[in-house]
Amino acid sequence: MASKKKDKKKDKINDDTETAAKKDKKKGWSLILSSIIAGLLGAFVYRLYVSYVVVPELPKFDLDVWWGSGPRSSQDISIRPYRILLLDSMQENIRRKFEAYRRATKIKSLNESSSYGLNSDNLGQIFAHWQFKYNYRERTRYFNKYDHFKTNIQGLDMHFVHVKPTTPGNVRVLPLLLLHGWPSSVKDFYEMIPLLTTPRTGYDFVFEIIAPSLPGFAHSQGAARPGLTTYEIAIIMRNLMKRIGFNQFYIHGGDIGHAIGSHMATIFPNQILGFHTTTPINYSYLASMGWFIGSICPKCLLDNYVRDKMYPLSDKLSFYLEESGYFHLQSTKPDTIGIALQDSPLGLAAYIIERYLLYTNPNSKFTPEEAFSGYNMTDLLDNVMLYWSTGSITTSLRLFKETVRNYEMEQVLARIPTSVPTWGLRTKNDLFHQNDNIIRWKYPNLRGLTNLEVGGHFPAFEIPSEVASDIFKSVKKFLLTKKV
Repeated sequence: MASKKKDKKKDKINDDTETAAKKDKKKGWSLILSSIIAGLLGAFVYRLYVSYVVVPELPKFDLDVWWGSGPRSSQDISIRPYRILLLDSMQENIRRKFEAYRRATKIKSLNESSSYGLNSDNLGQIFAHWQFKYNYRERTRYFNKYDHFKTNIQGLDMHFVHVKPTTPGNVRVLPLLLLHGWPSSVKDFYEMIPLLTTPRTGYDFVFEIIAPSLPGFAHSQGAARPGLTTYEIAIIMRNLMKRIGFNQFYIHGGDIGHAIGSHMATIFPNQILGFHTTTPINYSYLASMGWFIGSICPKCLLDNYVRDKMYPLSDKLSFYLEESGYFHLQSTKPDTIGIALQDSPLGLAAYIIERYLLYTNPNSKFTPEEAFSGYNMTDLLDNVMLYWSTGSITTSLRLFKETVRNYEMEQVLARIPTSVPTWGLRTKNDLFHQNDNIIRWKYPNLRGLTNLEVGGHFPAFEIPSEVASDIFKSVKKFLLTKKV
């Protein structure tokens, strides 16, 4: 009996030992697994920190990349006078295409809104005005009321408008570079230029205007090789200003012009005296994360002006999803849509003008009868003609694909703060709005923000007087203070 008890005790001890060993083994695997998870989580957090928070060093860029099709040896660096021409042959070509459209069966919109695209009644208004009221010879004189020039920068023939003010001797003349976006052109600035070059009470300066067509837009040549994204255009613009004779200057930009101007202020901070933007946006991932996090408690935002324009988040995301189809198309297959648009002047007008109408007043989609209330039809068609007459819609669309392909570098530049004095003008119906503090992450030397209860995404075109006044106000502030 004693022997059996000893055997049972021994078996129990062995069982307890095996159980303990299994538990230890399980604990060991749990510890290893926990360590692996912790390590992966730590690596992920570190990656987020490095990717979104750490300020990277400014990359070194080649400031003389050759974008032309010809050899460098053939480059003409002279600055040549240039004229915009709307030839009779262009008018005849458009007339023939309009005649084909007039005979074709018209497709009416399914309802009275523009929810399926530009309303057919609005398209009819564009067609009628272009065919019967648009005066080509008069518009040619209008386009050439300012001095135009071309010069070759990095292999591309760059077009620009150059307007020098006539001023008394006691008024300073400051160089100002105006940068348009898409689907805009230098036409956006035509009504604003005389406001900027005319002395006004309370200011001892006026502006000398340089307004270039971006590479591939209107009368500026497009790149012959891939890679011409916004920061490369920023380098071209800096070299253009240097060619004209300005080593230091001010910048105004909106839409894509904002991105280019921002890159110029980041890459060349000692050459940019001040940056005025009508798209005061921080494009970094961290800023986007701030927008999403802010949706948890929109009321916590102190900036009442932008709060209702940024949220509810679901409404904004729904709007972007519905109205950004063009962006995806142009970022993937720009040449395909470019062929279709260049073949039809009316199709090109519908594609471009719809952006202006919708991004000026989003509600115009539901009230097409009021769509043109804020615009002159001839002015809208002037912008279309600059694309049509030069066959440049395809090369302009390529900028979207280049920007997406080079988005990693775009993000690096977006995360680098610039010391250049900056001023933002925000409009009621702009596409994007951000909290002041988020804007300051990118522009720590933000001298001010003007908030308007009018205007949309193309304010220089829509409300030139307000934009010109704000540029004067911002530069006066820049001159009174030094860089931080």
